[in-house]
Amino acid sequence: REWTMKTSIVFLLCISVFPGFSQGRVVGEDETGFAECNVFFPGQVPPEGFTEPFHVKICQQYNKEPRFATLYSTKDKIPLYSAFKYTKPAQNEEESWLVEPQIDDPENDLHEMVHEADVIGTVASLGANQALTSDYVGSGYERGLLNPSLLNEEDFQMATYTLTNAVPLSPSLSKSWHRDIGRVVEEALVPHCSKKDHLYLLAGAIPSSVRVKGKVSVPESLWLAACCDAPEGWSLGLVKKINDENSLADLTVGELEKQLLAGVHLFKGSCGEDNPSQEKIEAILQAVSQIRSGEQVETSDNQEAKDSGLVRKVAGVIATPFIKLLELLIYVFVELVKFVFYFLWLVIKRVGGAVLDGVYSLWNGVVSYLKAISMVLISIPYDVGRVIVNIFLGFLEIVQDVASLTYRILRIPVGFVLHLAAFPYHSICAIPSVLTDMATGIGGTFSLIIDATAALLHGFYYLAGHIVKRFVPKGSSDD
Repeated sequence: REWTMKTSIVFLLCISVFPGFSQGRVVGEDETGFAECNVFFPGQVPPEGFTEPFHVKICQQYNKEPRFATLYSTKDKIPLYSAFKYTKPAQNEEESWLVEPQIDDPENDLHEMVHEADVIGTVASLGANQALTSDYVGSGYERGLLNPSLLNEEDFQMATYTLTNAVPLSPSLSKSWHRDIGRVVEEALVPHCSKKDHLYLLAGAIPSSVRVKGKVSVPESLWLAACCDAPEGWSLGLVKKINDENSLADLTVGELEKQLLAGVHLFKGSCGEDNPSQEKIEAILQAVSQIRSGEQVETSDNQEAKDSGLVRKVAGVIATPFIKLLELLIYVFVELVKFVFYFLWLVIKRVGGAVLDGVYSLWNGVVSYLKAISMVLISIPYDVGRVIVNIFLGFLEIVQDVASLTYRILRIPVGFVLHLAAFPYHSICAIPSVLTDMATGIGGTFSLIIDATAALLHGFYYLAGHIVKRFVPKGSSDD
């Protein structure tokens, strides 16, 4: 896990070099279907009954488009079936084998299929749940495609070359399987489906106890289930036994389901099996029979080729120990390269970490120094301006003090002269006022004396009259 995190940058560089890789999406257990790959099933309902915890649903994609769906067994490390539709086959066929990283490490950030060599060291437990190329090397088996590339156009064809779509087959059986499936689909199935885009195909394998290198299960039989989900619907099953590469038995989908796991239902509503179109079924079976007869003739004509193939098998048995030794040497070399790579990565990480720490400390010091210098440089104009303003204010205070002192000095003689000059004017002008005031005072005094004398006389008169009236008896009026 630690190495996975540390080498994510290296993986991103690898992805940029190979932008055309197939993409695959592993569907979690909480999902009931294959997400966007449900379009490869009639009514968008996948087969039911495959409920083991090691059954992994994969939506195989290429160039960000879904191409087919695969149910993969992490226990047997082979696909149990691949669901696809017939497309116009491409003229050129190019092999480019890929692996699905999420099957071995669901928590990684890789969401697309990549070349095995590009994820060594970046995906935890690579090969723990899926087959790798090394599982087929020197085993006598080749990677046989369940969804044959010859039934797909270019982009779909590139997507079929993934180890999650391959099962161990002998070279002759792989060739026979692809030939039979190709002819059956193109000559028997497609012509009898009125809507070719409604022809759904399931190609699968039944695992056996025989395992390649004790890891990858060799199928005991291969099968094909077809469903034409058209107004005149029909379905058909075909089985090829591993021990008889020339066998090709036809049967109903219901009979095929009985040979698989208990409770398996391949197509929604049996896809016309309840009410089959007898004419179409008979025509399809007749075409399959003709294909089967043609294979038998071809087999008798190529008996000599089989004999030469037997010689090659004997040679392969003799060469197997040398091949195993070569594989061991290659394995040791690869492990040595991986060890050197890991060691160099550790050294680079340690040295790089120390260098980065030093650079970081140096950078912090430079930043602090530049910050202090900047603050000093910024404060210089401010200090200079403040000194200039203080000098100017001091000069103004000096001018103000000089002006105030001059005003105080000049104010004494000027005031004295003004008061002295104004004295005669105020003295002469005050004489009439003084005389007027004196005359008014004298007149007021005489007026006051007269008024006082009159009041005194009036008082005596009043007192005398009151005494006379009080004490003198009244007489005649004449008296």
